[in-house]
Amino acid sequence: MEYSAKDKRIYLHLGDRVTHMWREEWGEGAVVEERTSVVPGGTCLVRVLFEDGQQRTFNNDLDHEQCCYVFGVRRKWSFDASQWEPAQAAHHGARKPRLR
Repeated sequence: MEYSAKDKRIYLHLGDRVTHMWREEWGEGAVVEERTSVVPGGTCLVRVLFEDGQQRTFNNDLDHEQCCYVFGVRRKWSFDASQWEPAQAAHHGARKPRLR
């Protein structure tokens, strides 16, 4: 059986904005790094940069008893760069042909 990072239930993703339920003094945070091991039984970590200037590392596997969700980290909103589509230029009607 081949093991992959897809076998884990990931809670936070790069760019997600978070807050901590019991640590208001930390302020809001943003996920700046995510690491998921492809080794069976390996760790799944996420690093969050909070407004107080500190980076804190949490377990990011929802199936793990020490997941950051259990310890009070809550997602405020998320940003998925892979779903991002570039904006189209505004189209102001058909162009008129140039006369020469």
